[in-house]
Amino acid sequence: MFYFDNIENKKILKSDFIKSAQAFFTTKESVITPNALSELEDLCQQNKDQIAKYLGINERNFVIPKQTHSDNIKIADINENFEDTDALVTNNPEIAIVLNFADCTPVIIYDEILNIGAIAHAGWRGTASKICVKTVDFMIKNYHSNPKNMTALIGPAISMKNYQVQEDVYKKISNSLENQYNDYYSYDSKADKYNIDLKTVNFHQLVEAGLDNKRIDKCDYCTYDSNDIFFSYRKENGITARHSAILKLENRK
Repeated sequence: MFYFDNIENKKILKSDFIKSAQAFFTTKESVITPNALSELEDLCQQNKDQIAKYLGINERNFVIPKQTHSDNIKIADINENFEDTDALVTNNPEIAIVLNFADCTPVIIYDEILNIGAIAHAGWRGTASKICVKTVDFMIKNYHSNPKNMTALIGPAISMKNYQVQEDVYKKISNSLENQYNDYYSYDSKADKYNIDLKTVNFHQLVEAGLDNKRIDKCDYCTYDSNDIFFSYRKENGITARHSAILKLENRK
């Protein structure tokens, strides 16, 4: 279940599905990525400092890739710049991986047994290319992780009623699923368009990848409707900052 916590009295969103690692989503109060809103730069720096202290790391140990709506997955390292990367995987408890969002679906995946985690950026392109499934497969291949030991948090993203796409996008997303479901879309005959719930598509993809559906926490918050809490690219006409998904592994030393 998702709930609000705070860092220095600034709101963050957590889930009780992950307790040992630090996994959460920032909000407009705890924003660390100003993007198009340069007036937020000082606040973002202050929040970065406070979040780094909360996590017990140096701010230099934030690993933040340059996201491009790709399906490229990399192992996080503080000594590398990650261009064209939309999922990071780590087994290093000395760093925090950070990806940024403003309507797209943030997915945090954590294997508590092996203390390995990942964050994936699943917009419609990432969802259509099954970036979360590929991230799970990456963890299996590189760390011998078992999907049955993985917990996933599907964070705040735009909801079905506020996300409408053309038929070609609908078909690409539909083709990303191995089975047929009727809970992730609706058809608007007047507009001749489809409304899509990317959070639900990613939920089904994760189950198809081998995760237990009882270990997937899907957030109800819509970034468009809850624009007072989260950033929304559509609601704010592209002129907006970003909220972040942050994961810092448990230090078991």
